[in-house]
Amino acid sequence: MPEHETTPAAPGAPRPPRHRVAPRARTYWLLSRATVLVVGWVLTLVPAALWEGGRTWLLVAAGALTVLLLPAVVLAPWLRYRTHRWEATGTAVYSRTGWLGREWRIAPLSRVQTVEAKRNLLHRALGLAAVSVTTGSAQGAVQIEGLQAEVAEDLVTQLTDAVARTQGDAT
Repeated sequence: MPEHETTPAAPGAPRPPRHRVAPRARTYWLLSRATVLVVGWVLTLVPAALWEGGRTWLLVAAGALTVLLLPAVVLAPWLRYRTHRWEATGTAVYSRTGWLGREWRIAPLSRVQTVEAKRNLLHRALGLAAVSVTTGSAQGAVQIEGLQAEVAEDLVTQLTDAVARTQGDAT
């Protein structure tokens, strides 16, 4: 079952969504960011080993990649886990993401057009999924990443049923 956030919201401020993502989301974010770093190293260090004329610049590029991406590999998964929240109520779907900048997304059920669960190879290996709730908004879908696969399936079923019961649209 998802963990609940216990910090109360300031008076007049919207309260944070209640549920945390799955703890394994940290591993997912770490592995996906580490993959980007390793690919960057391969794309710079292999040519540096083979091409003497560009070696200096390629090694500088590899160093820059390391300086820029290593903090994202080491820190970001834990910071994202602390800040990412989600909730589905009888009237809307909420998500809060971001650790440097925060983004709150709210989709009224009366505006929902599609609900889908997504599971890439790494998601499947870790027993995770992402849920996407699409509305007619130009801002895009509400994304909830890092859910346990069973929670995601239940959420998709719950939202699909709730949307079917919702009358009218919120326009």
